[in-house]
Amino acid sequence: MVMVFYGSNGKSNPVSMENKVEHQTENQITYDIHLPSDLGMLYKVRLGLQSLENNISQLSLHRFKIQNTSTLDTFSLTINKTHPLSPNGDRWIEFPIQWPLKEALSVVTYHLTVFSRNILNERNLVHMTACIYGAHGDTGDRSLFQSLQNVQQEEKNESFLVMVDAVDLGELEKILLSISSKTDCKLDIKKLHVQEAAKEHPIYVFEVNEEFYVNANKPKIQREIPRSFVIRGEKQKNDIDNNLNKEGSKVKNLTEYTIKVYTGDKRGAGTDANVHIILFGNEDKSEIFQLSQSLEHQNPFERGKVDTFKIKTKNVGSLRSIEIGHDGKGFASGWFLEKVEITDAARNSMHCFNCNRSVDQSIIPLYMLFSF
Repeated sequence: MVMVFYGSNGKSNPVSMENKVEHQTENQITYDIHLPSDLGMLYKVRLGLQSLENNISQLSLHRFKIQNTSTLDTFSLTINKTHPLSPNGDRWIEFPIQWPLKEALSVVTYHLTVFSRNILNERNLVHMTACIYGAHGDTGDRSLFQSLQNVQQEEKNESFLVMVDAVDLGELEKILLSISSKTDCKLDIKKLHVQEAAKEHPIYVFEVNEEFYVNANKPKIQREIPRSFVIRGEKQKNDIDNNLNKEGSKVKNLTEYTIKVYTGDKRGAGTDANVHIILFGNEDKSEIFQLSQSLEHQNPFERGKVDTFKIKTKNVGSLRSIEIGHDGKGFASGWFLEKVEITDAARNSMHCFNCNRSVDQSIIPLYMLFSF
């Protein structure tokens, strides 16, 4: 078993339950564990099996007790659950810690709905997890392909529901996706919706709109998806649905762009920062795209390299300019950008945006605008 403890000042690393105390009583196991002293007041615990492939595939839990051997502060909780809850169920159980004179958080069932294009056909070969972050911590990595519900599959669009039990996360902030595969494949994810099962609102919307090129021989892909917006009432939901219906005819007119980014061949030219781009045409502009999945390199934007990206967006008309920049994160965030070449598949045209200068947050704004 492995446990993760959450406190007012952060959370512990996974704690392996290895140090059993002698003189065990029937149906009771006691462990000695050592937690960081700076966790603050503990408020929740996550417990799981390290592997579901060992001899113990299920574990019945009846009661849980923690005692600080220095202060003798004690917490106990009746659980009465079997773990995992089903043969293909979640491998984690979360429960709150309730100390005297302090109200504990409640356990909430979250509905996480994935909207995609081709994930369901690949789910037997792909391993995908989501970690939901909120004001009160996170869920840890939860599988997206165990016990799927409300599966809807059409020719080009699909969606499915995943249920996640966790101690109340508060206001949701972001989701960390992790993707790996047994074979090379391309996964197209559109967005994620998260809401409490017992409530119609709020619905937290996380826009993805990205094609992930998964290579079986490379490390797993991780993508942090910030919250896009929150639907807090039925009226707002209807307004959004109406707007989607109005935009429905435009979806068929999505244009694919091939973006080639040339990093300069000089010392310190590469960057580890997260690079994004916006396309401007004579009719409209695109949304912000994160340039993260290079078709050539696991680590994009290295010195002297060319990285190719493919994106799909609404028709912006004849391409006029671009806005490209980075967030300044990473050990080496300074970046010497030589040029960007963009091919418009619909018009069979190529546009070159020359830069030949350093893109550095300390001396320029986040975005730089280049016109041809």
